[in-house]
Amino acid sequence: MPLRDKTIAVIGAGNMGEALVRGLLVSKAIEPHQLIAADVRAHRLEQFSTQFGIEVVDDNSAAVADADIVLLAVKPQQMAEVLRGLRGRIPREKLLISIAAGIPTSKIELELGDGTRVVRVMPNTPAQIGEGAAALCKGRHATDEDLAAANAILSAVGITASTDEVHLDAVTALSGTGPAYVFLIAEAMIKAGTEVGLSQELARKLTLQTIIGAAKLLLQSGEEPAELRRKVTSPNGTTEAAMKVMTEGRLVEVFIEAVKAAASRSRELSGS
Repeated sequence: MPLRDKTIAVIGAGNMGEALVRGLLVSKAIEPHQLIAADVRAHRLEQFSTQFGIEVVDDNSAAVADADIVLLAVKPQQMAEVLRGLRGRIPREKLLISIAAGIPTSKIELELGDGTRVVRVMPNTPAQIGEGAAALCKGRHATDEDLAAANAILSAVGITASTDEVHLDAVTALSGTGPAYVFLIAEAMIKAGTEVGLSQELARKLTLQTIIGAAKLLLQSGEEPAELRRKVTSPNGTTEAAMKVMTEGRLVEVFIEAVKAAASRSRELSGS
């Protein structure tokens, strides 16, 4: 569903809200007059107004009054208070999109009233530079058209995929938390580089380009990670020596355990 003629209220002027507003405007999916942002922080509202030229308010109820789509870009711990403030103000003709981790659509529907059209999204932080990965699912009353609208918004800051809500805890653990895994690997590689004699600056430069290059090679080659790893691992070579240490250290198993722990925590937070 095109977003033309739709007004979007962004509740929460944090990093993700900023990323979505920027992406929508840069991609020309919508015009500034179609956006309104709400937050309690005056300095963030001033930044949104100055940088993006959109309307800003410090009252959520005022923001959603004339909006066709309400985008909840608030932290999970703020969600209960925000939903209480919006109770009775989200009629069925409005679409509500939530990016709060661990908050199921059923809880939002319960708080705002049966019949509320909700699409839940699990994005990740690379959306801040237009390279995000987001999974979307419909609540009980959302339509395919609603899902298309949410997809149009999230597509402005990266790739999207639709899934069932039962899988969103797994998505949270894999791609939602995933950037932290990559950052940890980068930390470790930089530290290792300095310990074998490189300067901090050179170790950082080579590490970041190696990660970028490897990711692009995976995308563009179409080959499986295991096959690319096999190709770079010469018998009795340096890569094989490194892989032996990682295998003995159960690196793959540790990663799997980490993702499972994140998924379990997500289920705890959602009460599922």
